[in-house]
Amino acid sequence: MVPAATATGGAHAAACARAATSATPPGWRSRISRPTSTRSSARPHTCKLGYFETLSELIAATPQLGHKEALSRAAGAALTKHQELVALIRDRDADPTELMAPFREPLDAFRSATHGIRPQETMLSVHITAGMLDDFYDALSQSYGETGARVARILQADDDRQAIVELLAQGIAEDGELRSLLAMWGRRLVGDTILIARAALRTGVLDETEQEQVEPVFTELLAAHARRMGAIDLTA
Repeated sequence: MVPAATATGGAHAAACARAATSATPPGWRSRISRPTSTRSSARPHTCKLGYFETLSELIAATPQLGHKEALSRAAGAALTKHQELVALIRDRDADPTELMAPFREPLDAFRSATHGIRPQETMLSVHITAGMLDDFYDALSQSYGETGARVARILQADDDRQAIVELLAQGIAEDGELRSLLAMWGRRLVGDTILIARAALRTGVLDETEQEQVEPVFTELLAAHARRMGAIDLTA
């Protein structure tokens, strides 16, 4: 059963504002796989559709009306961002479905791998992985001029996941075992999410200098992840 939200959870929610990524390090932009700036919006567009689908499944499986409403706000925000990214692609005379096709299979596999047995695991998956990937795609979008700026504005809009944080915080406060299970689940999510982020970089082996240039971005993603976990009183 999904735990009820409380004022205590609200304090955690306030502390869990999405951490901004650090400045783009030298060499980062030269390593981005970017055949066109339009295609750069296809990955986050596909991700947002996947998060909407996952949250919709949680809503359908949740009996409490209050919990359904909380989850629906996050689902609505994900759908809005998806629709805005689709509009951006169409404004550039491209086909969103065609651009999305190469990414759909690996992102569907990612969505399946991060879907938990318990509702709380799946809620944590949405909160953690969406936060990490929003941060990553936000940093990546800096390489794409006005199109990138538009993508960044879409990604930086309110994600309405605070209510999910409240549900998680209440469940953790009531169940000590859930705390340890979710902490372990959160640590597992990191590896899967970093693989998705790395897939946006150019293929091929990085030399030592290039690796040093790229790694600070991933270091900051991990730091932001630790802050999100800490805000829910979980150990990263």
